[in-house]
Amino acid sequence: MGVVNVTPDSFSDGGRYFAPSAAIAHARALAVEGAQLIDIGGESTRPGAAPVSEDEELARILPVLEALGDLCVSVDTRRPAVMEAALDAGASMINDVQALQAPGALGAVREAQCAVCLMHMKGEPATMQREPHYDDVMREVKGFLQERVAAAVAAGIARERIVVDPGFGFGKTAAHNLTLLKRLGEFGELTVPLLVGLSRKSTIGKLTGRASGERLAGGLAMALIALQGGATILRVHDVKETRDLIAVWQAVRAA
Repeated sequence: MGVVNVTPDSFSDGGRYFAPSAAIAHARALAVEGAQLIDIGGESTRPGAAPVSEDEELARILPVLEALGDLCVSVDTRRPAVMEAALDAGASMINDVQALQAPGALGAVREAQCAVCLMHMKGEPATMQREPHYDDVMREVKGFLQERVAAAVAAGIARERIVVDPGFGFGKTAAHNLTLLKRLGEFGELTVPLLVGLSRKSTIGKLTGRASGERLAGGLAMALIALQGGATILRVHDVKETRDLIAVWQAVRAA
């Protein structure tokens, strides 16, 4: 899954793809590099980010989505109205950091044939990194995702459409992230595909001392650990390099 942030304030690219033409070109470049999914988002969910209006989010993503009709596109949103508009415009997946908890979100995707990713986030983006606390981070995150999968299924969303994401960096310290990564295999008990997004995140910076644009090596190391832990989808900024990593990993497994 290649990341396209149609925002002026994302932590990794700082508005580089804010213009629709730039976002469309970047999405197509990522597809050429080997991205099987393109994840577009019109609202930054980086730590400390302020929310944008529904109209602004739609104005950012719809021109991009409508130009990528030949690609498999995921839309990163937590608003039911945006979900509905994105699905009408051809989105194949909804990637929701709030795991369809907003009123109307379950209904917004129920009738579509889209995939949906349910992510764990503690708190809101604006405040989530202010000393997040867990008694048992693995138990709490896995329990939350188990509950949200059950809620989605009960609402009429087929289990085969559901993906889960532990939400690395979303209301979690570096220590929490490392625990979740080390024990990633335990999410297999949920019996749905697992999406992992660790690319360029601050935990890599804490471990290596590198700025966000210099975290490729650390990100690839984490991607490999995630693959070994059972990740099905890797959400990344550096698609070409990650595809090389996957090719080598698969070749070794098949040897």
